[in-house]
Amino acid sequence: MPSLKLVKKYLIDSQFFVSLMGTLFGVFFMFEERAFRWPTVFLIFITYFSGYIYTKYQNHRLFYKILIINFLCGIISVMLIFVHHHEIRLLKWLVIVILGLFYNSFFLENFVRKIPLLKIFYVGLVWGLVNAWLFLPEFNIEIFLISFLFITALVLPFDIRDMHDDDVVTFPKLIGVQNTKFVAHILCFLAAFLAIHVLKTDFKIAFFLTCAATFTLIYFAEPTHRDSYFSFGVELCSGLPFIFLVLIQSF
Repeated sequence: MPSLKLVKKYLIDSQFFVSLMGTLFGVFFMFEERAFRWPTVFLIFITYFSGYIYTKYQNHRLFYKILIINFLCGIISVMLIFVHHHEIRLLKWLVIVILGLFYNSFFLENFVRKIPLLKIFYVGLVWGLVNAWLFLPEFNIEIFLISFLFITALVLPFDIRDMHDDDVVTFPKLIGVQNTKFVAHILCFLAAFLAIHVLKTDFKIAFFLTCAATFTLIYFAEPTHRDSYFSFGVELCSGLPFIFLVLIQSF
């Protein structure tokens, strides 16, 4: 259908959707820690968006135009930090950006995406630092572990999707699809278990419901599924904690 193609082109393929979901995941923890600020929300979104388009378009003919967008996003981010935050947050942001560059940059001989089995943990690390370190005055180990475990679990279905295209060893290639799902379920369970013990009531309910939906999507993940199953369905899971929280608190 033409409308679905437009949604895929302008919402999903543009990396807007995954950036928005990552931002909502951060907002969920902002509310939990009573640290919500709009400039920080914009900073997180711009950082995710800039990083994801950089990764996606590295070998594209429009890459130099993407670099211009990256440069503008960097300027906006620095301005947001200087106007609304402080130099410590700038340092944190720079560390996260540098980690993102190490994830996938053509000027590095062996970037993280080419290191067997490391990719899923690296993505969890970066998202965990955004949620537990970037916008908080002190590093929050509980939020970091919840984010790290949950996001690592979410990355595994994408390895299942790409198992026939990846030229590096991934979990599905090494241990098979079913065992990969088992690992993802364990990680998701640990994230839910920790969240139930450390988050406030509404937040733990929202995260538990998210993990239930994530469990289901992981269970049915197959390399033969359409890309939209992963790029929309699985990506949506990172935004579900905030969505469920809004629904819970609206009743």
